[in-house]
This record gives sequence, structure tokens and C-alpha cells, in this order.
Amino acid sequence: MTVSFDNLGEVTELQRGEWPQDQAVGRHFSVTRALPRILALLEELGLQATFFVEGLNTELYPDALVEVDAAGHEVAYHGWCHEQWAELDPVRESELLRRGVRSMGELDLQLVGFRPPGGRLTKASVGTLRALGFEYCSPAGSGVGVRAGVAVLPFQWEVLDAYHYLPRFGPLRGRDHGSDDVLPPNRFGETLDSALRTAVERGRHLSMVFHPFLAEPAERFEVLRERLAIVRRLVDDEVLWCAPYRDVAAWMRAAEPVAAFERLALDATAA
Repeated sequence: MTVSFDNLGEVTELQRGEWPQDQAVGRHFSVTRALPRILALLEELGLQATFFVEGLNTELYPDALVEVDAAGHEVAYHGWCHEQWAELDPVRESELLRRGVRSMGELDLQLVGFRPPGGRLTKASVGTLRALGFEYCSPAGSGVGVRAGVAVLPFQWEVLDAYHYLPRFGPLRGRDHGSDDVLPPNRFGETLDSALRTAVERGRHLSMVFHPFLAEPAERFEVLRERLAIVRRLVDDEVLWCAPYRDVAAWMRAAEPVAAFERLALDATAA
């Protein structure tokens, strides 16, 4: 399985025009408060995670990205400024991927993984990623697979904290549960518990997805802490392998086509 954290800082708010024009950037609580707590928790539990971050953070929070990498975690790409990825034309998509590779490289960070903002790839994504040296991508969907040499490790919306906590995910909750009401942290915890049981029992890959800016208030952080502690116990009991996406992707690419992967199906839903 994989543990991942999406977004960093105020990039998404900047992209959507929601950041106050008179407010300075570079001091977002997700970096100044939440990220240190998350890194300390991962160190305490001895777990390695993947942080999918926007390329603009190479300008806003370069020291934070270097710190994440130095702690043994993976820094992967989540667009330049959290663009709605599925709406990009091939030229723009290539430009943004190249810009990310270049800017991360200036911090001595090598990008091998990508998660599309909004959850959907374009028709050109896999080919462009492969040409630029990416080894995997993580869109919304189920199963796992290798396409044209690129490992595909999807996440499912229901194991995403934002799916439970944010009003804008109401249409997805309405589709799945018949109500667009936001869901409490304990409901997210129950969903993760069920997903973990299924992953262990059926030998399936599971992508847990958290957001630093959603690690507050305290009850949300406790859901994160408690479930990662369960992951640690399962790893210690040797019934679960938890690693950054880059390691899982490397195993998949080496095992394919011999290994029998769970059937890959990408989700057409965009968030």
C-alpha cells in the first residue's frame, strides 16, 4: 500500500483566485504547522510516504520540499499550480510537466511520479509522462497496471480525506451515499479501516490520500495518527507492505507482464 499527501501551501487557492490579494504568500499553515507534525508522525512510526506537490512550491517553499526529501519521503508532482488537468491540451500539458521537472531538478529533486489535479489524465498523459522520464502516475480509479511502460497506481475517492470534509465534493458524496452533506472524521476513519481490511484480505493495493491543509482540527489529525499506527502494526506483522509510490511502481514495472495485477479501471469523474 501507499500513503500519500496532496497539495502544499496556498497554491490551490491562488489557482482558483480565492487567495486575498492583500495577503502575503509563503506562510501557509499547511507548511508552517501541519507539515512538521506530519513529518514527525511519519518518523515516529517509521513510515515513508509520497508527497504530491505543485511545482509552484519550488518557489514558495523550496526548503520544505528539500526537508521532505531529506527525511526519506518521495516528492512527486501535482501540476504546476493545481490546474484542472483533464482540460489541458497536449502542448500545455507537456509545458507544465517540463516546467515541473526543471524546477524540481534545480532543488536536486528527481520527479518520477505524477498525480493529476482533479483526478483525471488526458489522452496524451501517459505518452508525455513516459517521454519525460516519469515512471508512474496516480489518477482516480481502481486496480493497478502498467501502460506503455508507465505504472498506473490509482486512488479511490472514498479513501480521500477531502471527499469527506470539503463541501465541493458534495456531488460525489451524493452519488455514492445519497447525500451531499460533509462527513465527520470518524466516518473517514471507518472508511479507512474497511479499506485496510479489504486490502489485506484480498491482497490489493490501497492508496491512502491525505491533505496537510486538512490535518486540522485535532480530531482530523487523530484519524491520520490512528490509521497510520494501524498500518505500522500491519507492516510489523508482515501482512502489509507500505512504501512510497516510486518503490511500488519500480516493483510493478519489473514484474510486468509476469505478475497478475488487479484489473485497472480509471474513474471518469473529475473533482
